[in-house]
Amino acid sequence: MKSNPGAEALWPYSLDLYARPGVAPLLLELQDAHGQCVPFLLWSLWLTASGRRVDAGEAAACAELARAWQDAAVAPLRQLRRELKTSAKTERVQARIRGGVKALELEAERMLLQMLEETSPGPAAAPCDRLEALSLAVRAWGGEAPGALLQRLAALAA
Repeated sequence: MKSNPGAEALWPYSLDLYARPGVAPLLLELQDAHGQCVPFLLWSLWLTASGRRVDAGEAAACAELARAWQDAAVAPLRQLRRELKTSAKTERVQARIRGGVKALELEAERMLLQMLEETSPGPAAAPCDRLEALSLAVRAWGGEAPGALLQRLAALAA
């Protein structure tokens, strides 16, 4: 894989895609109900949007990188944020703490996207299509995701 030093195109792409109607709930369903990694799925879509392609081995290596960061940084912050949300009292101070944790979680996801972008190959002669990229990402990440959800996400990313 080629490094893209100084480039940060994946983060703005991810923010734009996540803000599209229907995308966020679909990604969160894939995360919460099917164990998928939202930044990893966004990365796979960015690959196609930027004319890039990875093979199964490269996707597996990137999934390993993403899983390590997810386990070390993103997941613990998400768990803490969710615990603060479900606490019996939601006082102002607690809400402020939760907001700070949410900002840290988002920054950890941005850092993950940056790491994935830096390890991504350059543009390819024949990039894969969105559904193929999502399916490859799901296989590399592990677990399963319903094809219908991946098809909807691919269509929304068009």
